[in-house]
Amino acid sequence: MTTRTARSPRGRRRGGPSHASPRRRRGVLWAGLVALAVLGAFGFAATDDGGGAHAGPAGTPASAGGAQPSSSTSAGPPEPDIPATGPGTFTPAAGSGAPAGKGTALRYRVEVEDTVDLSAADVARQVERVLADPRGWTADGRSAFRRVSSGPADFVVKVATPGTVDRICGQYGLDTGGEYNCSVERNVMVNLERWLLATPVYAEDVTAYRALIINHEVGHFLGHGHVGCPGPGQPAPVMMQQIKGLNGCVPNVWPYDEEGRYLTGPAVS
Repeated sequence: MTTRTARSPRGRRRGGPSHASPRRRRGVLWAGLVALAVLGAFGFAATDDGGGAHAGPAGTPASAGGAQPSSSTSAGPPEPDIPATGPGTFTPAAGSGAPAGKGTALRYRVEVEDTVDLSAADVARQVERVLADPRGWTADGRSAFRRVSSGPADFVVKVATPGTVDRICGQYGLDTGGEYNCSVERNVMVNLERWLLATPVYAEDVTAYRALIINHEVGHFLGHGHVGCPGPGQPAPVMMQQIKGLNGCVPNVWPYDEEGRYLTGPAVS
């Protein structure tokens, strides 16, 4: 199997991300990439996160959903070699999780592509934490989720190699170019490269970036469309296409704030 040295997304994409859902919404849900000028304005050391972009305001603890800028200038560990593609078959995480939220729970599976060096159980735990967080979609008082390992599922979160993501998303006319995530029909496709490395602005808090991927993608599944920045200095909504820049907003990974207020902005096409 061929491998490639993982890299951060580059600005060579054409157009903006779109999405598709089990309700037959289509489009690529992108990890938001924050522009250098915007990052500089907020004190980030990195330039330019899935399906929506993503971390909390600078200085917010990671446990609260924020990606903190690094003051270190050390090179850090070498980037891993990530397979360019895989077999296209998946192994689901075993067991099931406790329901989160009120109402009838949406059933979902978490799967990892075969031959990928990730623990499906570990990925599932992370996805469960995101979907059960009080700042997540359950805060709307209607949405509920429960992870299953078999049987019918409303949607499936799949972590896959870039080539497999491209192939599955491409079946619906979407160009993920080896670097981005997408949501098509019942499949929430998470690019392995993004799951492991995030993007430069979130490199110091990959966990926060992963929360943004899941929240943005599942947000589309629930019927939420893209929105813009509500105003300078305000948290960027999860459903904002932060890949195009923050437009004065502060990075954020959660649909709701700690007071239970929905973080949104003006609707965009």
